Amino acid sequence: MPRITPEIILCAYASGLFPMANDRHDPTIHWIEPRRRGILPLERFHQPKSLRKVIRQGRYRVTTDTAFERVILACGQPRLERPRTWLNDELIRLYCQLFELGYAHSVETWQDDRLVGGLYGVSLGAAFFGESMFTLERDASKVALVTLVERLIAGDYVLLDTQFITDHLRRFGAVEIPQEQYRRRLRPAIARRAVFYSDAGPVASLSPWSASDPIASSQPTTQMS
Repeated sequence: MPRITPEIILCAYASGLFPMANDRHDPTIHWIEPRRRGILPLERFHQPKSLRKVIRQGRYRVTTDTAFERVILACGQPRLERPRTWLNDELIRLYCQLFELGYAHSVETWQDDRLVGGLYGVSLGAAFFGESMFTLERDASKVALVTLVERLIAGDYVLLDTQFITDHLRRFGAVEIPQEQYRRRLRPAIARRAVFYSDAGPVASLSPWSASDPIASSQPTTQMS
């Protein structure tokens, strides 16, 4: 089987799929396209009152793209509530490559010099595909999510994909939509310009996708529904 490349990963996202492994030590990568897709409408993002208080108190220091590999490794760690992880070594390698290429980003929350929470995802045009988050202290990942949404709104993004829905995400306004409706939102989103760094220079997500792009012509090797 041909080795999966970062270009194939991007092609999958542009086609409405995303990769998952069964476990950290299982080398197989599956391509997932849920019949109902989770999204967090940016225009309806809800920030709980208790979380606004945490942010005002400055309990955590927040950074962006300063510890991507540490964040993804923390997201891939088994926990009591989640003994298995969907990230294997190959996917971690691929996402780190996407980060180096400018297509993947992380948000980190810190207590002093200790990384206590964060999230990461993939940016393509004006779509951001949230992949995973972790927290070691109360509300740390939620603060990272608020920071991400603020950055996406400032950068003119129009789609925040959460893949699936959890009670945690529902609190912020996440909803499920049918697969076909998701595809209709995805196509214009990846073709639209957005800026992940609203206060810095251009990044890879400034280059909208089109069907003629060499990367877009790559095809995933396997597909699951």
